[in-house]
Amino acid sequence: MKIIDINTWKRKEHFEFFSKFDEPFFGIVSEIDCTIASQKAKEKGVSFFASYLYKSLKAVNAIEEFRCRILDDKIVIYDSIHASATLAREDETFAFSFVQFSEDFNPFEKALKKEIEEVQNSSGLRLNEGAIRHDVIHYSSIPWFKFTGLSHARSFTLPDSSPKITFGKMYTKEDRKIMPVSINAHHGLVDGFHVAKFLELFQKLMNE
Repeated sequence: MKIIDINTWKRKEHFEFFSKFDEPFFGIVSEIDCTIASQKAKEKGVSFFASYLYKSLKAVNAIEEFRCRILDDKIVIYDSIHASATLAREDETFAFSFVQFSEDFNPFEKALKKEIEEVQNSSGLRLNEGAIRHDVIHYSSIPWFKFTGLSHARSFTLPDSSPKITFGKMYTKEDRKIMPVSINAHHGLVDGFHVAKFLELFQKLMNE
C-alpha cells in the first residue's frame, strides 16, 4: 500500500469535487457474455461462480483506480484487492465472506470453498475482520433474476470507498449466455472510463 500525494495527483480536483457530495458513488449496469466461460467451467468441473468471481477480481487488480481507497482523508493505493462477497445459505439468509486474491485460480477456488462451508455452518452476517477491510471489492450475486438497474443500501456516516460489483442471473440471448453486472464506485476515485476498462478486461478474461 502506498499513499498518493494528492497535490500532484491528476485526479485532485475530481476527488475534491465529488468527495463533498452526500452520495459520491455512481452506478453502471452492463452485460457480460458468459458463453465461453460457462462452457469451460462445465468442461473442467469447476464452479462457474468461482470462475467469474476470480476473473472479475483479476480484472479489478489490473486497474489502478479500482485499487484506490480513502483512509483517514488520505488516498491510498493497495497492491492487491480481495473479494468480500455475500454468500447465501439454505435457510434464505446470507453472510459476508473474505477471499484473498491469488494470481492462480486453484488457491482462490480453495479459499472460496472454505468460506462457503464456513458460511453454511454459521448464522448471522459474519461481520468479522475480513468483512470490514478496505482492500476489498464488495461482491454480491443475485442469481434469481436478471436486472437492468440496481442500487445499494448505504450509510452516509460510515466511511466507505470500496467499489461494489453485483452479478445477476445468466440468461440466453440469441444463443449466447449473458449475465448482467452492476458496478458502483466512488466518483472521486473512479470514472466511467475506468469502468469501461474493467468491463473490457473482464470480458477478455471470460473469453479465454
